[in-house]
Amino acid sequence: MARKALLGNVSDNDLRLLRVFRAVVQCGGFSAAELELNINRSTISRHIKDLETRLGVTLCRRGRAGFALTPEGEQVFDSATRIMAAMEEFQHDVDALHQQLTGTLSIAIFDKTASNPACHIDRAFAEFDREAPEVRPEIHVEPINAIERGVMEGRFQLGIIPNHRPSASLDYYPLFDEQMYLYCAADHPLFTTGENTLGAEDVRRARYVGIGYHSPNMETSRQLGLQRHATAHDQEAVAHLVLSGRYLGYLPEHYAEGFVARGMMRPLLPDTFQYLCQFSAIVRHSPPPSRVVQTLLDALVNAHAA
Repeated sequence: MARKALLGNVSDNDLRLLRVFRAVVQCGGFSAAELELNINRSTISRHIKDLETRLGVTLCRRGRAGFALTPEGEQVFDSATRIMAAMEEFQHDVDALHQQLTGTLSIAIFDKTASNPACHIDRAFAEFDREAPEVRPEIHVEPINAIERGVMEGRFQLGIIPNHRPSASLDYYPLFDEQMYLYCAADHPLFTTGENTLGAEDVRRARYVGIGYHSPNMETSRQLGLQRHATAHDQEAVAHLVLSGRYLGYLPEHYAEGFVARGMMRPLLPDTFQYLCQFSAIVRHSPPPSRVVQTLLDALVNAHAA
């Protein structure tokens, strides 16, 4: 005899409970979710308990040790995020039939781009708001791999990343460049070494902090023979380790220039230890972008066309 599915048909109430669960996870716990959901903690707790009963699994642990997802809770959260993204896509498609631009648009951007003078994402958002004032942008700052995966899975409708290895599942729209140099801090032994006496091997022997996932940073490090002694997952983490005076690390020129101006950092052998990042907007190759996503994509391309 066929086994009956535990969940059965997904109801409107199930979707409401999943939205509550997703908000709790995104806020990092029940207390923080109270303001986001505008309901009290006991009601939130009851909703989560109802969802656990409905699904037949424990989703999270809560207590003195804090809030934490169970492995089953992590799977349900990922699935719930994809469901909500698909519903947003559906809403965008229906609105497009009536020539309306409404709903929420989830976008993920690689970190430390706002200070880049070649980056005009702000102009694109200004244009997008004029074109689609009823759409609510939801911005995430994530590592490259998380952005790519999120766009492929539909959790993000659009991403902005440094190019590294293209995927057939994504379409790429070039936007702007970013110049990267290798920096050391004022407390590092190489800081006071003159350019004429500093050699490439001196740099390669120093302790180096690199990005811990496939990226232009990782590719360049391998090409130039830099051995990673510490791992970071965003530019801010690289900066902290460089400023410790114990590591060298690549940073965007526009981000590091404030430290350089204050005498806290300097680039090392900039003709050798440097690379240029090309940033692109990415969307899923299939299905094609909704009208809302295409409107933002057009605004991004136009803002960087000059």
